[in-house]
Amino acid sequence: MKTKNSGMFGTVDSFPGVGCLIFLLGFSITFGAGKVQRLSNGTWGGQHIRFEISDESVNIEYDCAHGAIAGPLTFDPEGRFSWRGTITRERGGPVRLGAKINNLPATYSGSIKNDTMTLTVEVENSNDEPETFTLTRGSVGRVFKCR
Repeated sequence: MKTKNSGMFGTVDSFPGVGCLIFLLGFSITFGAGKVQRLSNGTWGGQHIRFEISDESVNIEYDCAHGAIAGPLTFDPEGRFSWRGTITRERGGPVRLGAKINNLPATYSGSIKNDTMTLTVEVENSNDEPETFTLTRGSVGRVFKCR
């Protein structure tokens, strides 16, 4: 003899897909959410920028600047990311002994699709406009250092 559980919405048998829907929702919350991926070690480059990624950090070279991000770098299933790091402006000529290095906090955000990264760099507490770069995996980029 088959029994039916009744509730405020009727019997469970009257909504056969509800059980399946609850199972799928629970499965997607448990296994689908938060599937971050890690950016593998290597070089990414573009016009005026080069990323050197290692296990624990990223060294960034720009024209007349350099930066760093503590790793590992992760991104979401859609390829989006937002990383905190620093940027240090450079100038031509020798650096004076004892000169203060001014590392500025920066946010590195954007997206990755296949072998292309779109990167926007925003220097915190600065009036400078955010700058956007396009980088390609495996490229050393074109960086022109200050002399």
